[in-house]
Amino acid sequence: MSDGSLDEHVRAMVAWHLSPETGAPYWIDWARESGVRPDEIRGFDDLKRLPRFDVSVLREDPGLLAPRGLAGQAPFVFETGGTTGAPAQRLSWEDHVLDYQTLAAQLDPEAFPHGGDWLMLGPTGPRRLRHGIEILARTRGGRCYMLDLDPRWAKRLERANDLTGLAAYKEHITDQAVTLLTHREISCVFSTPALLESLGERVDLSAHGVTGVLCGGTSMGPQSMRFLCEEVLGPDVTLLPTYGNTLMGLAMASPPRAEAGWSNTYYAPEPRAVLRVVDKDDPDTLVPYDSWGRVELTTLTREFFAPRMLERDEAIRRRPSAERTWDGVGEVRPLGAGETAIAEGVY
Repeated sequence: MSDGSLDEHVRAMVAWHLSPETGAPYWIDWARESGVRPDEIRGFDDLKRLPRFDVSVLREDPGLLAPRGLAGQAPFVFETGGTTGAPAQRLSWEDHVLDYQTLAAQLDPEAFPHGGDWLMLGPTGPRRLRHGIEILARTRGGRCYMLDLDPRWAKRLERANDLTGLAAYKEHITDQAVTLLTHREISCVFSTPALLESLGERVDLSAHGVTGVLCGGTSMGPQSMRFLCEEVLGPDVTLLPTYGNTLMGLAMASPPRAEAGWSNTYYAPEPRAVLRVVDKDDPDTLVPYDSWGRVELTTLTREFFAPRMLERDEAIRRRPSAERTWDGVGEVRPLGAGETAIAEGVY
């Protein structure tokens, strides 16, 4: 943010999380051992004095990141950190509510009508997204219909190269979605790109009354956007791409358009989260605009502080927009996807 509000927010969050009275044990211990005082961090650029956040802390004990200032308030537990290995878990009190209430206020009421019911076609179980879409629907006065999806099982099938099993599991998920669309009046859908394509092969979403689709997933390049908009949804259904995770919240893009080359650019919800695109070999350096690099995430809320975490995604650094005065990230995809084919299952 160019008006200094980001630096002001950084100062407030560092003071909160590093303070022995209100902070998280992980950051209190680090500040004591390093000798760095909170008042020495004057803005975003000073965060380089802190270690890059490592998600392995959340595998060890998510309570290490729990602020003492929230003691006595029971949190939600959400799983993050991918679909393999020991789960990484983040504690959340109100962040997930604020993120999706903010999204609810930004949606076009023609595409995502108030009072319209939703279908959640994405990862469920301990994932924050399952709860977030329900909050989104309720905030806009609608119901949210869920199905069962275990992304860990899908990834297990991918790793085993069990294409038959993976196709059967995708069909199982799609069957659940078709049943709900057939027997309930649903106006809005959240889906991953792969599942949206699978659903579109079975039903005409527009004919079933769907007017808006939120789509989340890292593999959403221009070709994918064109296909989903023109071949799957058609002109009467609005597609709105999102990029987010349990640690960040949601970064929004505008609906993809042919005149823009079907390209996606996402803008983080600053100052609560900051996305940058950095050099893969020298992550302390930003790449030039319109160049590829690794995504770096900084989360800055009273509940969670994670500076300069290197994501497992890569993207193009994009310029600020007319509405947002900070950088965007474009064409987000899994790290290394430009050199190696990435197997696609339910994402």
